[in-house]
Amino acid sequence: MTAPLRIGNASGFYGDRFDAVREMLTGGPLDVLTGDYLAELTMLILGRSRLKDPTRGYATTFLRQLEEGLGLAHERGVRIVANAGGLNPAGLADAIRELAAKVGVPVRVAHVEGDSLPVPEGFLTANAYLGGTGIAACLTAGADIVVTGRVTDAALVTGPAAAHFGWGPGDLDALAGAVVAGHVLECGTQATGGNYSFFRGHDLRRPGFPVAEIHADGSSVITKHDGTGGVVDLGTVTAQLLYETGGARYAGPDVTARLDTVRLDQDGPDRVRISGVRGEAPPPTLKAGLNRLGGWRNEVVFVLTGLDIEAKALLVREQFTDALARSGTAPREVRWELSRTDRADAATEESASALLRLVVRDRDQEAVGRAVSGAAIELALGSYPGFHVTAPPGKGAPYGVFEARCVPADEVPHIAVLPDGRRLSLAPPATTRPLQDVAEPPLPEPLPDPGPTRSAPLGRIAGARSGDKGGDANVGVWAVDDDAWRWLAHELTVERFRELLPETAALTVVRHLLPNLRALNFTVHGLLGEGVAAQHRFDPQAKAVGEWLRSRHLPIPVSLLETAQAPEAHA
Repeated sequence: MTAPLRIGNASGFYGDRFDAVREMLTGGPLDVLTGDYLAELTMLILGRSRLKDPTRGYATTFLRQLEEGLGLAHERGVRIVANAGGLNPAGLADAIRELAAKVGVPVRVAHVEGDSLPVPEGFLTANAYLGGTGIAACLTAGADIVVTGRVTDAALVTGPAAAHFGWGPGDLDALAGAVVAGHVLECGTQATGGNYSFFRGHDLRRPGFPVAEIHADGSSVITKHDGTGGVVDLGTVTAQLLYETGGARYAGPDVTARLDTVRLDQDGPDRVRISGVRGEAPPPTLKAGLNRLGGWRNEVVFVLTGLDIEAKALLVREQFTDALARSGTAPREVRWELSRTDRADAATEESASALLRLVVRDRDQEAVGRAVSGAAIELALGSYPGFHVTAPPGKGAPYGVFEARCVPADEVPHIAVLPDGRRLSLAPPATTRPLQDVAEPPLPEPLPDPGPTRSAPLGRIAGARSGDKGGDANVGVWAVDDDAWRWLAHELTVERFRELLPETAALTVVRHLLPNLRALNFTVHGLLGEGVAAQHRFDPQAKAVGEWLRSRHLPIPVSLLETAQAPEAHA
């Protein structure tokens, strides 16, 4: 087959734009529409939902989107693949059949299961990340809609592409190309200008969702429907490629994609071609994600206004510590953070105010509940001048902990439940390769004569995107042109990274070079504590760490600042 397979995305997370399914189905030609609804935090949310109602555990939003989407997809011959099944793909498949009968749309529904693992003592969920072979089997058997549980995000693209082009487990380069395209699509509008460092100058009021035109050799073009907002260019695609990845080997259940072989080329307005991706045999293990309830958490945000901000913060901390000591129920973990959002001689009260954030955690709800709220309330008339809080203290809320483990791939069932009800058990890849780091590529030649420097934000010559993987943060940084890359690769060492971001100074930081993308990818181990559900820090998913890095000043050659082909970043 020579015609490309057009795969669109309509969801990057559980809670994404509700109208996206309709917009993608009516906005232009598609062969397959995908939706990514699962994240580490989502599995915990679905686990708690299933505790209340064992028939749930799937993304109910997807079912509501299909009330209109079923008919639209049927009229246009578009097949739908989504991981919205969460912890109960069979239950979602049944619900879709009931909906189809209700709205009178003939639809063949299949689902993929097997990812659910035995749940260890003390945990709420345990799921392996499956690949795309189950999806491919369902589509080959004629399914119009395929819903899955926990599969890799890229599997939503590799499965349809393998079914369409007839790829087998040995077509590693083609599969790797589809993995890269799938990684670009998985977060929806992050590929079309959302969360983009160089957002200025683009119409981002309502960015369109991305489309990948997959070719038989695994190469692809990333684009979007004509007339939709946002932008697809080398920067938006590079940013998404760096998001939540690490080194050159990007491992998955079907293939290990070599990110150091990716080539990007602008192929016209809002079109970026991805080519040259090489693939290797996948590792013999699968990633598994486990969620448990870690304990109870409470938060109080004190507002400090006007003069003597530091002294006011010290007073309330001392008073609160004393009150907790007197109560005899001090929480196991107490964290304070003063955010100086105030301005001198401010024209509004809000801009004259700073925020002092208190977060407490304990395995006992009582230790973070009444004891904390009582101590905070009792200070109301006897603390710093202007005392008030952003919201009344509550009773505390449970928080979750995510753990990632590896499980042998041959011990995890991968089952495609076909439209006619037959259950097809799929074998793992016969050939595997243990995952190892690649040798670090050579640094580019340094600038021969960088000349004088000026203190300026790193973001003047580099973009960044950051995110979370469990308790670790990933920060991808890319240069805007070749000269900036030659400087960046030598300047932004691990030591300089730690210097610019002091919160990382005591943590393990690993740097990876990706010269084809003019990029560095940093992994900061432990920055997020026990993961997003634990709400360990102010930015629990590390979404803005990259932008923090771009805002930091360092001596940059004036020649780079004058020629950088990026919109000027303002401090």
